[in-house]
Amino acid sequence: LKMSWFWLYLPLHLLMATSLCHSIKAPTTSSQESFKTDLFNFYHSLILADGKETTVHLLKDIPKRYYFVLEEGRFLAPFSITVTPCDVPIEWSILVYKSPPAKATPGDHDTQEVSKSQKASSMVSTIFNYKGNSVETYMGMSSHSALYLLEFLSTERDTHITVYLTTDTTSGHLYPELPMDPRIDVIGIGHTTVTLTWKHSPSVLQHRESIQYCLLVNEKHNYKSLCAAETAIRSSGMKLPPTLALSLSPYLLEPQQVMILSNSELSIINKVSSGEVRQVCMGTKNTYTVPNLSPNTQYYFDVFIVNLLTNASAAYTGTFARTLEEPEPKVTELKDGKVVHVVLDGKKQKFYSLQYQARHKKIHFTFQLCRGQIQVHITRNGKTVASENLSGLRYFSLKGKLLDTYLVQLRSTEESNSSVKVQASPHFPLLSQGYKQSSKIYPESLKIKSFSKLRTCRSVTIAWLGTQEESKYCVYRKRIEEDQIWRELQSADRCSGPESRHKSEKVLCKYFYDLNLQRAVTTETIKGLEAGTLYLFDVYLFGPSGIPVRYHSKVVKTRKKC
Repeated sequence: LKMSWFWLYLPLHLLMATSLCHSIKAPTTSSQESFKTDLFNFYHSLILADGKETTVHLLKDIPKRYYFVLEEGRFLAPFSITVTPCDVPIEWSILVYKSPPAKATPGDHDTQEVSKSQKASSMVSTIFNYKGNSVETYMGMSSHSALYLLEFLSTERDTHITVYLTTDTTSGHLYPELPMDPRIDVIGIGHTTVTLTWKHSPSVLQHRESIQYCLLVNEKHNYKSLCAAETAIRSSGMKLPPTLALSLSPYLLEPQQVMILSNSELSIINKVSSGEVRQVCMGTKNTYTVPNLSPNTQYYFDVFIVNLLTNASAAYTGTFARTLEEPEPKVTELKDGKVVHVVLDGKKQKFYSLQYQARHKKIHFTFQLCRGQIQVHITRNGKTVASENLSGLRYFSLKGKLLDTYLVQLRSTEESNSSVKVQASPHFPLLSQGYKQSSKIYPESLKIKSFSKLRTCRSVTIAWLGTQEESKYCVYRKRIEEDQIWRELQSADRCSGPESRHKSEKVLCKYFYDLNLQRAVTTETIKGLEAGTLYLFDVYLFGPSGIPVRYHSKVVKTRKKC
C-alpha cells in the first residue's frame, strides 16, 4: 500500500521539490537553513495510508513524521485525522506545504530575491498543533496542490499512538459515534455494587449486530481510550490480548485472568498489583450493575463503544463512585448452655460474630465442626485469648472476671459453605472433648477403626471408643462406589443425626460403657455384606444431653475372594 501511494504521488512530490529549489536562487542564510530543514523533513517522512488506522511507535525525544496528498484532480476535498495516544501525553502538529507560485516578471534583482525569500518562507505553515493524551480529531479541506506533513513527538518516554486519516467522509466512520451527551451516569450505589447508565450511541441504532458496549472497572483512574487502558494493564506486568472487543476466547487468557460468562455477559478480571481490572462486554444494553465490589472503595468506570468489524472504539466520558461502607457485622448473643448452629458462606469469607457476657469467672466454649473447615477467634474485652482452625470437637476453658465480654468470630477457610455448633456455659459443657471431665460422657477420639485381618467376603469388623457413662450407639452402613468416596466424606454433615439416614441403612443400636477408659472400647462385626464391595460406616453416640454426636465416617471394602 505504501509503495503504491509512493509511485502514485512521486511525480507531484518531485515537481514540488524541484519547484521549491528553482524558486529560490539566493535566499538569505536563515531562509536557506529553514528551507533545507523543510526538504529534509519531506524526504525523511513516511506515507500515511488513507482509510486505515496506523499504529505509530515513538521513541522519547525523537520526532516521527508522516505525509499525505490527495489524488490528482481533487480540489478542496474534505479530510479528517484522528490521533489516539495510548499512554503518556504527546505533541503532534500538521504542516502544509503549498506549491510555489509562477515565476516573477523581470525587474529589480534585489527586489526579486527578497520576494522569492518571502514566498519560500510562506510555502510551509502549521495549521494545527496539540499537546496532551486525549483523543483529538482535526477536520479540514485539502487542495490538490498541497502536501501535508504530520509530526509526532513524545517527551516523557517511549510510547505508541494510533493515527487514522480518511478522505472519504460520506460512506461512514471507522469509529463508532458517541451520543451528544457522552457522560456515564451513576444511578445506584450499594456496599458491593454500583449501577451505571449511559445514552445510546447512534451507531448502535444503525449497526446493532456489529456494535457492543464494553465496560472497564479499576481502582486507579479513568482512561481516555481503550488503547490507553490496554497499555496500562500490560505495563502492570500482564500480557493482554490485542483488544478488549476481540479478547473473548478462553484460550487467550493469561493465568492472572479470570473469565466469567453469565446471562450473555462476558467478564474478564485481571489480577494486577494495583487491584482488579474488570472488563465486561454486555452487548447493546446501556444499563449495567457492577457486582462483587469491595465496600468503602473508590472505583473508576469507563464505557467504550466497540465496532466488532473494524475493532475500532470510542470512549464515553469516564466517571467514578465510592461504594458504601460495610455495616457493622451482626452480633448474635450466646446464652448459657444454648447450642447455636452457624452456617458460614465460604465465598464471602466473612466473620460471623457471637457475643457472650460472663456471669461466672470460668467459662467453657465448645465447638462441634459439622462440615468444611472453620477458623475460630475468641477475644475477652478486646484481647485475643484463643485462635485456631477447628477439627472435629474442640473445647476451650477460659478463666476471667465477672461480666467479662467474650466475642467469638467464626470464618470458613474453604470456598464451600461450612457449619459448626457452638455452646457457651459456666457449667460442664454438653459438647466437649479433650477435657478430663468430658471423658465421662464423650470419648477421647471419634475415629472408627476397621480390622483388615478380620475382613471376609461377607463381613467386616469395626471398633470405636466409648465413655465412662452408659450411652447409646447406633451403627449405619451405606453401599458406595469408588468415585463416590471423596464426595461422601467431604459432604458429610458431622452434626446431623440418624434422622437424616434411610431406615434401610440402620444396622443396630447398642448400649455400653466402662469405668476404665483403657477398656472403654467396643467392637461390632457387620454381616450380610456383598463380596468386593465398598461400604461407608457411621456410628452415632447419644449421651445424657440427647444431642447426637457422629463419629468420623469409615470406608471399608469386603474381600473379593475368600
